Amino acid sequence: MRNKQLFPFERNRYYVGKLLTSADFQAEQTYFGNKRRFLNEMLFGAGVVCGLGVYALDDVSLMVESGVALDYLGRELVLDTSVVRKLNAIEGFETLESDRACLCLRYTETPGQPVYTVNRREQEEYEMNRLCEGASLLLIDADKAAAIGRPENEFFSRALLYSNEDYVVELSIPAFIPCGSRVRLTVCVTKLSNSAAAFSMECVLQSPALAFEDGTHETTLVIEETLPAQGEQIVRPLWLAAQHRPSPESVVIAEPGRTVFRVGQDKTPLQEKIAVRAVIEQADADEIIERELGRVSLESRALVAAPEYICLAELSLQRTQNSCMIEAVREKGIKQFVHTGADEAQRRALRACYGYVGGASAAAVPTAEVRDTAAMGALIPREPLFTTGLCEIPLGGDVRPGRVFYSDEIVHGLGKGDVFVSLGFEYLADDPKTNQLSRSTIYGNVALFADEQLPVPGAELAVKVMNDRGSFIAAAKILEETVNVLLVRRWTAYKIPAAGDHLERDIRGRRISAMPPTIVMGTRESHYFNVKFHNMEPCTLTYALTEKGAGEITRDGVYTAPAREGVYEIQISCADDPLISTYAYAVVKKKDGTETEEE
Repeated sequence: MRNKQLFPFERNRYYVGKLLTSADFQAEQTYFGNKRRFLNEMLFGAGVVCGLGVYALDDVSLMVESGVALDYLGRELVLDTSVVRKLNAIEGFETLESDRACLCLRYTETPGQPVYTVNRREQEEYEMNRLCEGASLLLIDADKAAAIGRPENEFFSRALLYSNEDYVVELSIPAFIPCGSRVRLTVCVTKLSNSAAAFSMECVLQSPALAFEDGTHETTLVIEETLPAQGEQIVRPLWLAAQHRPSPESVVIAEPGRTVFRVGQDKTPLQEKIAVRAVIEQADADEIIERELGRVSLESRALVAAPEYICLAELSLQRTQNSCMIEAVREKGIKQFVHTGADEAQRRALRACYGYVGGASAAAVPTAEVRDTAAMGALIPREPLFTTGLCEIPLGGDVRPGRVFYSDEIVHGLGKGDVFVSLGFEYLADDPKTNQLSRSTIYGNVALFADEQLPVPGAELAVKVMNDRGSFIAAAKILEETVNVLLVRRWTAYKIPAAGDHLERDIRGRRISAMPPTIVMGTRESHYFNVKFHNMEPCTLTYALTEKGAGEITRDGVYTAPAREGVYEIQISCADDPLISTYAYAVVKKKDGTETEEE
């Protein structure tokens, strides 16, 4: 936390014969940098300007969309491309103590471009010639994230009703109220300690110039709740209606003798009259708000402490003995946005979708302006696109540890642009908890699951994505001896679409499924895989085995099992739309001589 004071501003004064040193040039940069940040903070505040959407790609990976934000010191935080990070690779992960974390973005400066220096300082031969401005991700426990400070103003009139070492009760109301308007009176109870003492109160409130919702000028407020933790609050709003004529001295009074507070077994009556004062005036709410916010002094605004980061999302985490997984990502109520004038025309057009434009009915909006809203789809949040498939990397005959092998070029189907591709090992195995076959996928180092004796050689994997071609090539470095001649991996590609992006073919909602998806059959037996079409017309299908030695399958989908037992995977795809595909599994077992043909 630090204050936001960037002034007084001081710039260089140039004159003939002035000797310029590095301190003068640094002062020049500081002047313009602080002036820009000062204007950013004063005119726009802090928050997201555009982009920076947060998405969970899988249980342990996050994608932050490219975008721009301003922090509380007026500095620009820019991500020029989407960023993908493993959860445990983000700074702050190791220090998390709870299962709720805030994903934050903060400003960074990185020295770069080393150059030889003539005037050596402390025997350093090189100095960094540039400072590269950027932004980095940070994880903080949600309950430890810094509260956003606000400058003190005179908008609210407050009164203390009750306080002791465990609880404090405060009454507040806007200090200036428009004639005839509704206004909110708030009673706030705050827990100051971790004691187990229960709290309750009964308070009679009176107001001559303000009427409560039942039309009377008196109401009784009863609170009976328990606050278990320090810092928790009970907030009770009461709505009142102001009279239609101005009043320079309006009050809301808590009556002594009729107001009682109970903490545990202790009962404390209110001893003297407590009042909060307000002024009822002939002005509208917007005028009052603008006036009171504008009255806050520059010194008060600058001295408000503020964090050096902004929050993008809250993560709900699920912790196990050996891992930490992402359960949910929540942006609503966490991410704060900057209101910029550049988007005001679009805001007015989009408000027409809700029936109002600047307070006017949508019927009064010109037809052309309403039609223009169709071109504003870029403002609508977009979910990530993804595709998946199997990648074959032939190993050949000379498979030595340390050799690198490559797949053919694979078209991922998400079009050109920034695409993230991950590789994992997918396999079928008996699940001891359900006693059924289950499919699992391992991403990362397979050797960490050596206890499971997986039928796959250890390999280091990498992916080269050709952004301008919409394809990728996978590479594998063999780490141990193996008899395999083919390495099969499951690939998954993700993309956050820009405006106008789409799949090479629109396949949303269209899919196929094998009927049934899993069969049990004997060795050398044959089976025809039938397919059900969902939200699409029947089309020509292609069938393929995902590993060698898995038997044979005809172009018509008749599968013949091999002579050895095992679980074999068959990929079924639409010939015209390969992205529309499914998988079937054959569990092949040898039959003993006692079985009949019917069995």
